[in-house]
Amino acid sequence: MDLSSFLKTSNMILTFIMLDCLLARNIDATIHEPGFSGPIENVTAPLGREAILACTVHNLSTYKVAWLRVDTQTILTIHTHVISRSRRVGVTHSDQRTWFLHIRELRETDRGWYMCQINTDPMKSQLGYLDIVVPPDILDRGTSADQTVREGASISLTCAATGSPHPQITWRREHSKPIVGSDGLQVTSLEGPVLNISRVTRQHAGAYLCIASNGVPPTVSKRIMLTVEFPPVIVIRNQLVGAALGSDLVIECETEAYPKPVSYWSRESGEIVPIGGSLEPQKISGSYRSVLRLPIRRVTSADYGTYKCVSKNSLGDTEGSIKLYPMQPPAMENRNVIQKLNIVAGKASDITPFGTQDFRLQDYNKGVLKDRFCYRVMIAFIIVIKVVLI
Repeated sequence: MDLSSFLKTSNMILTFIMLDCLLARNIDATIHEPGFSGPIENVTAPLGREAILACTVHNLSTYKVAWLRVDTQTILTIHTHVISRSRRVGVTHSDQRTWFLHIRELRETDRGWYMCQINTDPMKSQLGYLDIVVPPDILDRGTSADQTVREGASISLTCAATGSPHPQITWRREHSKPIVGSDGLQVTSLEGPVLNISRVTRQHAGAYLCIASNGVPPTVSKRIMLTVEFPPVIVIRNQLVGAALGSDLVIECETEAYPKPVSYWSRESGEIVPIGGSLEPQKISGSYRSVLRLPIRRVTSADYGTYKCVSKNSLGDTEGSIKLYPMQPPAMENRNVIQKLNIVAGKASDITPFGTQDFRLQDYNKGVLKDRFCYRVMIAFIIVIKVVLI
């Protein structure tokens, strides 16, 4: 081999060696360059609590990890130093592999995207999302207060609530009473921010519960009282009542009205029945319903006649009447069989529908005396036997 061939071969070998070194160096640099070991997991945390976002890296060497708030382009932390002025922000790490961004006392404004960044050239970064869930809250503004409505009118009850996710509104009645719809159908609950009631009746009156829930405890509710106004209505169960002289009785009527009515008893002459004496009016009241009772003790002839139950409120008045009439006292029942047979002293016998009967009182008395004598003899005999056996 001449010298020129040798030099060419040597140059080629040297070139291959240099290329191999350069490639090996680039491969080594690529293998040991810092990077992310996995994506940042999105975090959901409740309002007021602490959220922690984790960023896992490898081959960090002398490079640094930083956390940033994306929407404001604010640097929060660089390596182990907190740059943010907020005392709620902190940073920790695990062997410089996993870097944790801590945000305490969470606010709704903390919701958004956060960036984990490695200061390579070019810079490497990845994003994670922080969602803040907020329990529901019912707003006074936009939510109905207690309502008063005339019977027959229409009304809408509203309920406004905030929260994240947006709350769902459910309507229920207190004590599990059914909600009566305009078509007469009864349901236990209704969904939606507005409860419409058309042609209100007194059956609609009562407490309604507006319940807001979004899966974040606690669920909240507001009590809305619906009051229905209507003129008095009187119900009388017995309009004719009979009573014997000297007997005691109670007459009564039922009234329904709102606002609360003024109710009283009067006679047919229009005279109001006074309290005291043998007449003592009594009231048993509920929310809408009242029972007006009038006890009459030791009935006299002056007590017979018509009694009026009168009820009045601001929407109207009405009355109902009860007539008290005389009635013969019930016949006395004879307790003695001898009286039922019309016993006459000294009369030996008589022909009756039941046959010939003996009415001699003395014979009856003799029979009674004979029975008593036999009974005493039997007792004495039993006593003697016991003594002998002892």
